[in-house]
Amino acid sequence: MKIESFLKIIDTDFYTGVPDSLLRPLCDYLMNQYGTDPHHHIIAANEGNCTALAAGYHLATGKVPVVYMQNSGEGNMINPAASLLNKKVYAIPVIFVIGWRGQPGIHDEPQHIYQGEITLKLLEDMDIPSYVISDKSSYEEVAGAMRNFRGILNTGRSVAFVICKGALTYQNKAEYINGNMITREKALQYIAETAGEDLIISTTGKISRELFEIREANGQSHSYDFLTVGSMGHCSSIAYAVAVNKPDIKVWCVDGDGAALMHMGAMAMIGTGGVKNLIHIVINNGAHDTVGGMPTTASQIHMAKVAKACGYSNAVCVDNFENLNKELKKAKHRKDLSFIEIKCSMGSREDLGRPTISTQENKIRFMEYVKSL
Repeated sequence: MKIESFLKIIDTDFYTGVPDSLLRPLCDYLMNQYGTDPHHHIIAANEGNCTALAAGYHLATGKVPVVYMQNSGEGNMINPAASLLNKKVYAIPVIFVIGWRGQPGIHDEPQHIYQGEITLKLLEDMDIPSYVISDKSSYEEVAGAMRNFRGILNTGRSVAFVICKGALTYQNKAEYINGNMITREKALQYIAETAGEDLIISTTGKISRELFEIREANGQSHSYDFLTVGSMGHCSSIAYAVAVNKPDIKVWCVDGDGAALMHMGAMAMIGTGGVKNLIHIVINNGAHDTVGGMPTTASQIHMAKVAKACGYSNAVCVDNFENLNKELKKAKHRKDLSFIEIKCSMGSREDLGRPTISTQENKIRFMEYVKSL
């Protein structure tokens, strides 16, 4: 179904969400149509955030908003969906549009498998009626589902369209670029070289994929790295807990700007937690690069200053390889908490692969290596 037809059926003028690759047609359309005009389209930090934004829109206008997300974000939106939107609380109606990663019967990455199995059940448990749109769904069928949903929305309940892979199409892809010179993969090569045999915890998406391939290309062990392929936004918390429990081992956290923004409260915990052996790196390209390139707010804020305000003893921002190399080496030998924001370009190699070891094998190798130190 063309995205224009789908949005004609929904018939609303406010959208907020977190980008998803399955929803790329929707995301590109919204960027081409509205950009980030807050009256019509807000790219939120996380799915709970956009659910609350939708509630505020309804309170101000009386209209029904749309919240879009990948199904992995259902966990983030459960709290406001259950304790704010629900008909037993404020009865605020929202139309959720959810990309169905890990749909049963369709191959996907390990972090999506269980989430895919429980996607519809979570909606049912939250009293949110759902309708699945596949590449076979007709305009008439979806329009009929929306007519039914209108009656439900009028009672103060929320509804959800669950979008299968390939169900939505759009011809005019949005282009996302920035002017940064450092490439993410090259930055990761510098980090891996400087870290040596230290521990690295890397965030979800292309960062972990590129780190894995760098180890492969260098003939290095994968035991040094924990690849956080799921739970976006929680990489730094994992790294902090590892650092606290292994105070004599240097721990590197390689984060992304979208992930860091998603649960920025973790930075306050880390900055005031007294840990001395953690190096927190945020690779900032101002975009949700892994799922299509829609912008984050990180290009408009100074992440290093945020870290400093959160209590990080040492926080810098670099935008060239000379300064990156210098700051990595200083952090390596510093016996104190460090934060490095790296301004990076967008994009990746077209032939970028995925880790060839299982998530559980990654965990076992990493824990065995930690135990040996």
